[in-house]
Amino acid sequence: MNSQRPFKQRYSFEFFPPKTPAGMEKLQTVRDELAKRNPDFFSVTYGAGGSTQERTINTVVNLHKQGISTAPHLSCIGATTETLTELLDLYKANDIQRIVALRGDLPSGMGAHGELRYANDLVEFIRKHSGDHFNIEVAAYPEFHPQAANAEQDLINFKRKVDAGANSAITQYFYNIDSYFYFVDRVETMGIDIPIVPGIMPITNYSNLIRFSDMCGAEVPRWIRKQLEAYGDDIESIKKFGEEVVTEMCERLLDEGAPGLHFYTLNQAEPSLNIWDNLSLSDQEKIAF
Repeated sequence: MNSQRPFKQRYSFEFFPPKTPAGMEKLQTVRDELAKRNPDFFSVTYGAGGSTQERTINTVVNLHKQGISTAPHLSCIGATTETLTELLDLYKANDIQRIVALRGDLPSGMGAHGELRYANDLVEFIRKHSGDHFNIEVAAYPEFHPQAANAEQDLINFKRKVDAGANSAITQYFYNIDSYFYFVDRVETMGIDIPIVPGIMPITNYSNLIRFSDMCGAEVPRWIRKQLEAYGDDIESIKKFGEEVVTEMCERLLDEGAPGLHFYTLNQAEPSLNIWDNLSLSDQEKIAF
């Protein structure tokens, strides 16, 4: 079986907090373009060990006030429960209703993990502090977390996050569709019954894609690597090929029951919007399978 049980399809775009006023101005333009498609929400990333905390807060609050629900990423690595409490209270006061709860990465040179070590601890903490106020998203890894001891342990770790109170999950990006559906089937046999939304990374730059994918454990199938290599410095051909590959992947995901898509925009509008428009998502009702 490929599809999950009936879940309303949802679509979202992810940003990272800009470092400069110029970056914020660019993000505002990107946000305005993406908002025309009326996504369900935007999300904003959170640096390792909370290194972008202030910028994440400001970006989330500013974007949320403009009319589309915006979800902050929140990580527990390197954080204290006091800091997390302050952040949850701040977000609640600003009518933020969705949080992406992550373990996060330990920054170079930081020796302590913090009071909460794993994402399931963070989910449990949010639930104890804020009850059901927040819709909690967690991460899922169809090709398994690069630091997982083995595949079975990774599935157990995912179940812990769900049991702690997660409402839904967003996957790391992937280009092997079978890995997503196999992951969904496996967690369903474990009694997990939440939407698992595919994370989608548009392909626009070969060297950046390979470097980042190798670092985070996302497989780029050999045939895609070889075709991208063949284009060399022909950026337009890389973008065209990438758009075709990812559009076809998204079509299959939706046709076979994925409960929506989450686009990793890298603060660019065009690559994600091209895929969105190819799929005619603005013309479709958000249906439940």
